[in-house]
Amino acid sequence: MRYQKLAATLLVAMLAACGKPEQAEPPAEPAKTPGLTSADADQFIAGINDDLRKKLPFLSAAQWVQSTYITDDTELLASTANEQWLEYLGKQVEESKKFNTVDMSASAARSMLLLKLSTAMPPPSNDAKRAELAKIASRMEASYGSAKWCRTVAGKDECLNLNQIEKILNDPRQSPQARAEAWAGWHATAKPIRKDYQRFVELTNEGAKEMGFADTGEMWRAGYDMSPAAFEQETDRLWTQVKPLYEELHCYVRGKLNARYGDAVVPKNGPIPAQLLGNMWAQQWSNIYDQVEPYKGVRSVDVTPVLKKQRDEELRKLLAAFKGAPTPMQRADLEHQADAAESVRMTKIAEDFYTSIGFPPLPKSFYEKSMLLRPRDREVVCHASAWDMDMKGDVRIKMCMEPDAETLETIHHELGHIYYDLMYNPLQPLFQNAAHDGFHEAIGDTITLSLTPAHLAKVGLGTAQKEDPKATINTQMRLALDKIAFLPFGKLIDQWRWKVFSGEIAPGQYNEGWWKLREQYQGISPPLPRSEDDFDPGAKYHVPGNTPYTRYFLSFIIQFQFQKALCDAAGFKGPLYECDIYGNKDAGRKYMEMLSAGASRPWQDTLEKLTGTRQMSADAIIEYFAPLMAYLQQQNTNQSCGWEPAVEKPSTAPVAKQ
Repeated sequence: MRYQKLAATLLVAMLAACGKPEQAEPPAEPAKTPGLTSADADQFIAGINDDLRKKLPFLSAAQWVQSTYITDDTELLASTANEQWLEYLGKQVEESKKFNTVDMSASAARSMLLLKLSTAMPPPSNDAKRAELAKIASRMEASYGSAKWCRTVAGKDECLNLNQIEKILNDPRQSPQARAEAWAGWHATAKPIRKDYQRFVELTNEGAKEMGFADTGEMWRAGYDMSPAAFEQETDRLWTQVKPLYEELHCYVRGKLNARYGDAVVPKNGPIPAQLLGNMWAQQWSNIYDQVEPYKGVRSVDVTPVLKKQRDEELRKLLAAFKGAPTPMQRADLEHQADAAESVRMTKIAEDFYTSIGFPPLPKSFYEKSMLLRPRDREVVCHASAWDMDMKGDVRIKMCMEPDAETLETIHHELGHIYYDLMYNPLQPLFQNAAHDGFHEAIGDTITLSLTPAHLAKVGLGTAQKEDPKATINTQMRLALDKIAFLPFGKLIDQWRWKVFSGEIAPGQYNEGWWKLREQYQGISPPLPRSEDDFDPGAKYHVPGNTPYTRYFLSFIIQFQFQKALCDAAGFKGPLYECDIYGNKDAGRKYMEMLSAGASRPWQDTLEKLTGTRQMSADAIIEYFAPLMAYLQQQNTNQSCGWEPAVEKPSTAPVAKQ
């Protein structure tokens, strides 16, 4: 679920409805330039598009190097590139105001809007403040990427990166206390970001106000071909549709965890402690599937053992070919080679799905330039992201792959971004983006919905299974722990930021406001008491990385809407959860037609072309999980669902070193 178009600055095509945004400060009256015509507007836009083709590859390169080779030097390079980009963008946005009263073509008018709302980090016009903003953005990104939790174990000091900490927290065999310590260790690394983030809010708000918006949050909400207020209502409507399914899942999972750990750890009627859900941010819960599996012994397909076996077999071959006994260093090199080979093999599996429905093979440069594995010799940002470097075919992925089911899904997801880029690359640069940002996140996730047990058996990652209603429930539970558990988290991150940008959550209440929303939407609580010395939002990449997050909430809903449309195009007859479009060129053709439109028209038009409707809807996700919903309601009979406010308990976790 991670798309990196321009790293910290993000050239996101945030499309606004024509006219003044609701509740925004009125923009300054533009200076009227006599005699400007529609042809002048076309010429101005053509110049912008030419500039973007020249300037964005440099910015992308600087940010790629910073993310894949974190040093003070690369931080300086990225900061300087960001500053230059923000200066250019600010000047062009100001220049574009002279066309506000010009009657121009629909294409030019849309391009003007895309230009004015082309960054999630609106820069102030003041040179010094703009430079300060660029430095803060690069510093927060570097701080997150290089963060470590240091502790003493058996008298020895050790420092763990996020991947290593997650292996503790994600392991349900670890005690609740051990996982709480790992949780606290990572979240402590975000404390230094807090001061920078407060200043970041001040500076971006200043830039947003100069563009005519009340604050940065309102500017973000203006990017959906409707007013900011209407968009907020739209997200609330979608959440209302899926909330009953989430609440049933929460009730069921809490009951299972209460039975395992007891009332003292998991209260029967309260929020679930965050460290027990198998994910650093409690955003997806699939790592605790074994603890909540509905029908024991009726296995749903888990490809992790198969992938690990492939990786181990590769290592065995390397060791057999090695002359003599390898030293520990040589052994580590061989293991890294085995990991690298498996990461390429998994990527090829994902690529094969796309090519089977008619997409072109990935460019050769993709495998030459992507970072698929954590390097052993330097610090990197491991957070998975897809990059379009030059808008003409240099596409890459940056992630630290592991041989497991989650990574296999992630690589299918990331290739969705890559293929979206490749499909709209022929368009002018201002149109090279998604219909709205939720579309970009939904493309690859739609493909993952075809990774059914039957599909995995077809591609050699599982064994054929007989139809079994119990196996269906197990499979749906495993998927719901990702797809349904995520929905409130996907909504609340920007709920928090919108309130921060507007001032409703003041700097002195950052952490308090964060946990109020997490309890309200997710029904979870921190594993130990928190204070305003902490900055727990900063422990999630998208906050210091300044990536708007509502896109993910939208994508988790519309991916099912997309899947239903593709299954219909493929002529599939049967339950939606059994549909696999692998190998179906008709479905692929319809998908590519939608992707090729990029941001050239309102998202409602693009959605209608694929689905026949102009409204985002949760009907398909509700249809997909109907068997699981019936099971959960039956299991939760006589349970007290919902949650009461958490009661703070004294901390027993040690203070983490930074």
